[in-house]
Amino acid sequence: MPTAVKSLGAALLIALLLAGVAAVAYARWTRAIADADQSMADGQWDRALGAYAAAEAGFDRVPAVRQLFDTEYTRVVGNQLWLLYRMEQYDDLIEKAERAPEQAAPHFWSGVAFFAKARGEEKPEAQIGWLTRAEEELRRAVEAEPGDWDTKFDFELVTRLAAELRKQPKTPPNQLMQLLRPQPKIGSKPVRRVG
Repeated sequence: MPTAVKSLGAALLIALLLAGVAAVAYARWTRAIADADQSMADGQWDRALGAYAAAEAGFDRVPAVRQLFDTEYTRVVGNQLWLLYRMEQYDDLIEKAERAPEQAAPHFWSGVAFFAKARGEEKPEAQIGWLTRAEEELRRAVEAEPGDWDTKFDFELVTRLAAELRKQPKTPPNQLMQLLRPQPKIGSKPVRRVG
């Protein structure tokens, strides 16, 4: 009986040691994520972007860890997409979205990036081209998340805007959103708003 207790105690100690080593390894592994989260909270977006990229590189070096901690990996990539959009680095965002996992909403982010590029474009043909790409990506985003009303709204907005711009291709970029407002008919009285 005493040898069975000793064997059980030894097995328990080995299991505790392995659990401790795994906890320390996980803490070291996710240090870059914690640094990135803190930098993002402090508004240091460049620093956060660099730390998230370092964390992503760590995941990419060991594919088994990437699969094991898929939720963390998706969050790391999703936060990079958000940061790139906020920092108006649309080309980098589009490139990163091409390799991003579906759970990070890459089609949504690339769609809004294409839309932003369309709004800043001077040439009507290029503007329609960017809007068409935005429309395609947002359609894919709606297909991936059919219950996301914000994505549906963005898709409908871009679709209507692209259709109106195809009708009136010479619209200047600063008047692009005016295409969505209904224009009063010539000779009609303006509607009086009350309240």
